[in-house]
Amino acid sequence: MSDTRNAASFGGESLLFLTDEQLRQGIEAMFFAYRGFTADPDRILAEMAYGRAHHRAIHFINRAPGTTVNNLLNILGVTKQSLNRVLRTLIEDGLVESRVGKTDKRERNLFLTETGKSLETRLSDAQRARMRSAYKEAGPEAVAGFRRVLEAMMDPEMHHAYARLRDSVA
Repeated sequence: MSDTRNAASFGGESLLFLTDEQLRQGIEAMFFAYRGFTADPDRILAEMAYGRAHHRAIHFINRAPGTTVNNLLNILGVTKQSLNRVLRTLIEDGLVESRVGKTDKRERNLFLTETGKSLETRLSDAQRARMRSAYKEAGPEAVAGFRRVLEAMMDPEMHHAYARLRDSVA
């Protein structure tokens, strides 16, 4: 019996016995899926000379309007210098607005402008369409399993940040 049939035959318990080759195939599938997932937004961003760092900043500012620069640094896991470069461009181009904090004047709260919201919608619509299609093809059990796998792969602090973000907009 092949390893693939073995894994399929025994339900969830068989996942404990995946071969290195099966794991390698999963890793490769993640690489190619991510490439597909980012392809449409990459094309949109390229028109504006932006990259994925700009996309991630726009995404998370949209998800949590008023988020602070420090919070965004923690979510994205990038250096302050790198984020400042991205934010400077987004602010200069009129996509993001930085406001002085109401309680702490040293804080900067970030908001998308109408132009920023419009770009975020274009980027997210492209990714939602791809996700919707894949989810529909895979079915509800696969979708639930996929989410569990993704959450299990997160580092604990990122899982907490993900849960906070998910719960704050639920």
